[in-house]
Amino acid sequence: MRRDIDKGIQLSNSYTHRLALVASDAHRSLLNQGRRGIERETLRIDRQGNLATGPHPRALGSALTHPQITTDYSESLLEFITPAEHDVATALDELDRIHRYANSKLEHELLWSQSMPCVLPDEADIPIAWYGTSHIGMIKHVYRRGLALRYGKAMQCIAGLHYNYSLSEDLWRVLKKDENSSADDKTYQSESYIALIRNFQRYSWLLMYLFGASPALSTHFLRGRQHELQTLSDDTLYLPYATSLRMSDLGYQNNAQAGLMQPYNDLESYMRSLSRAVRQPYPAYEAIGTRRDGEWIQLNTNLLQIENEYYATIRPKRVINSGERPVEALCARGVQYIEVRCMDIDPFEPLGISLQTSRFLDAFLLFCALDASPLTDAAANREKTENFARTVKEGRRPGLSLQRDGTPIALQTWGLELLEQIQAAAAVLDAQRGDDQHAVALAVQKEKLLHPELTPSARVLAELQDTNKSFEQFGLRQSIAHAEYFRARPLNEQENAYFNALALSSIAEQQAMESTQTGDFDSFVIAYNERTPRQLCD
Repeated sequence: MRRDIDKGIQLSNSYTHRLALVASDAHRSLLNQGRRGIERETLRIDRQGNLATGPHPRALGSALTHPQITTDYSESLLEFITPAEHDVATALDELDRIHRYANSKLEHELLWSQSMPCVLPDEADIPIAWYGTSHIGMIKHVYRRGLALRYGKAMQCIAGLHYNYSLSEDLWRVLKKDENSSADDKTYQSESYIALIRNFQRYSWLLMYLFGASPALSTHFLRGRQHELQTLSDDTLYLPYATSLRMSDLGYQNNAQAGLMQPYNDLESYMRSLSRAVRQPYPAYEAIGTRRDGEWIQLNTNLLQIENEYYATIRPKRVINSGERPVEALCARGVQYIEVRCMDIDPFEPLGISLQTSRFLDAFLLFCALDASPLTDAAANREKTENFARTVKEGRRPGLSLQRDGTPIALQTWGLELLEQIQAAAAVLDAQRGDDQHAVALAVQKEKLLHPELTPSARVLAELQDTNKSFEQFGLRQSIAHAEYFRARPLNEQENAYFNALALSSIAEQQAMESTQTGDFDSFVIAYNERTPRQLCD
C-alpha cells in the first residue's frame, strides 16, 4: 500500500511481496552474496591534539597505490579501506587489522577520534595530499589544490565513514524475472539502485538522528565564519539538540553546488547532471584560473573539477579502471553498488563504527531496496532536504516535527513507524544467518527514539560536561584510549608481514609509474578533462 494512500505503518504490497520472494528457500541464500565495504577517514594528530603536518608515513606505503591505506584531502587525513566482503563482520575485522597496523607505525602520533577536526594550524600550513610525480598522482594533487581554493582547507579536514553496499546480481535477476521486466540486466539493476537511493534520501534523516555524533566542534574550525552556534566553553561551540554538525551547512555544504542535482529518477538523469557540471564554467572559479606562477592550481574552472567533487549523502558507484572517470564507468557498465556517505565517525568506537550499527544499516538498506519507491519531484526533493537539515541541527529537540508528503509528523512517531517496517527486512536477514543480530540492532535503535539521551550526539554532549566542556580535550582523550586499545593487540607475525609487503609493493608500484610514464602533464590534464561522455552533456 503506497504511503500517499495510507499514512499508517502497513507494509506496501510490493515490499511484502518482494520480502516473501527473497525469504523463500529458493532465494534466501542470495542475501549472503551481496557485498559490504567500509572506508574510514581519520586525521593524524600529535600527542597534544594538534594536526600532524608531516608527510604520509613511508612505513604505511604509497598513498597513491596502496589498496587499503591512503589519504583523502590532506596529507594528514588517512583513509582506511576494506575489501568488499559478503559479511560486514569480516570487513570490520579487516578494518581492525588496518588500524592495528597503522597505530604500530605512527610512533608519536595518534588517530583523531572525531568527525569534526582537531586543532588545525593556519590554512597555509594544512598540507594538501601528495601522491608523487606520476600524471595520475599529480591529477589527484591538483584536484585537491582546487578544493582548497574553492572551499577552504579546514572543511576538507572533516572526517566521515563511507558504507559501501550491494545486493547480489543474481538477486536482482530474480526480482527482474518476478516483475516480468523487459529491461536488460544492467539497466534493471542500475534503475533498482536508483530507486534504493530515492528511498534512502526520503529516510536518511533517521540515520542522522540515530548515529549523528558531531553536535559540537572546536571554535578554531570556523575561522571567523558567521554562525548560529552557541558557546559551550572557550574552545567549543555547539547546538543543544544537534545530531551532526558535520552534515549541516557548517560542514559538507557548498553554495556553488546548490541546485546542481535536480531531482532524478533514473541513472541517465543523474549522469547528465554530473556531466554538465564538470563542463559548465563557473565565474568565481574562472576568476581564479587554472594556473598560478606556472603551476596548476585546479583542474579546470567548471562548477565541478571532477564528478567526485559533488557532495552527496549517497552515490551510485561502479569500480573504475585506472584513469577512467566515474561517469564513464557508470555509462559503460551500470551501477554496481551504492556508497552511503553521511555517517559520522562514532567517537565511542575505536573503528568509528560498530558491528551493531552495521547490521542496522544492512536492514535499513535492504528495506530501501525492496520497498516501493515513488518517483520524486521538486516538491518532494525540497521536503527530504529540509527534513535532513532539520534533523542534523535539531534532531533531539522534544516534539520536533518533520514533513511527510506535505503533512507534519513527529520525528519520533515517524521513526518508530520506519523501524516497524525495517523489522521485516531484519527478520529475513536473521533467518538467513540463524541468529537475531539484526533484530537486536533494531531494538537498540528503538530505545534511542524513545530515549534521546542514548543517541551518540547526546552522549557526546554529556561527555563534554565531564571534560571541562572542551571538544578538543574530549577528542584527545578518546584518541588516546583508542590508540591504547589497538596497541594492546599487536598483529601477529603473519599479519604484520602481509601489511609490510603491501606497503613495499605499493611504493614500488608508484616508482614504476613515475619512471615509465610518457607525455607531459598539461596534455594529460586536457585529455582527462575531455573524457566525460559528451552525449550526456547535450
